[in-house]
Amino acid sequence: MIIPVLDIKDGIAVSGKSGNRKTYKPLQTVFHPSSHPFKIARSLLDKGAEQLYIADLDAIEGKGSNGDLVSEINQFIPVMLDCGANDIDSVSDALQVADKVIVATETLKNLEDLHEIFCRVNRERIILSIDVMDNKVLSKYMELDFNILRENLEKLKPSHIILLDISRVGTEGGINWGLIDEFTGLENSIILGGGITEDDMHQLDKKGVNKVLVGTALHKGLIKLF
Repeated sequence: MIIPVLDIKDGIAVSGKSGNRKTYKPLQTVFHPSSHPFKIARSLLDKGAEQLYIADLDAIEGKGSNGDLVSEINQFIPVMLDCGANDIDSVSDALQVADKVIVATETLKNLEDLHEIFCRVNRERIILSIDVMDNKVLSKYMELDFNILRENLEKLKPSHIILLDISRVGTEGGINWGLIDEFTGLENSIILGGGITEDDMHQLDKKGVNKVLVGTALHKGLIKLF
């Protein structure tokens, strides 16, 4: 399944490369002539999308929120939302506007908060995102590596795990296949993202991964939803 990606900043859909958010520009997409997230999301639904991944860049950076807009979109298509939620309160708030909330290693402050979230919230509505930059786990607040995360995943048993190579986002440089090898045995839970191309799509079944996040290639019309 392809899960379309929308990054939202200042109320419009934007695009960029390798997570360098300062250089993001209004999104140009084959799905709508404007960069309005609501209209793009509606078009994606009409083309067969079953859910959306939305990154609220303002919320992630602590510079505001696009929660009202996300809530409107979530009324007609389920949204998995990355808004920088990193504790029980912020996760609970995010679940007021989205179907699922993403807890990302980039903004998670400690592993105790992660365990509390999984203890107190319906785990089907929680997605753990393992953010990677240059083959290292990206975290603003902790020293994390793949072994530490693997140990915690075995305890938490999340239903959904995003493996997101931020350094490849928007590059169309292909999947970082080595990431999957770090989490052998969890393939059924994995949602893969970052630089995915049409050629990659044909290899996913061999790796046991059936869900992918696709942004740039999808919006350029290089990959079809179906």
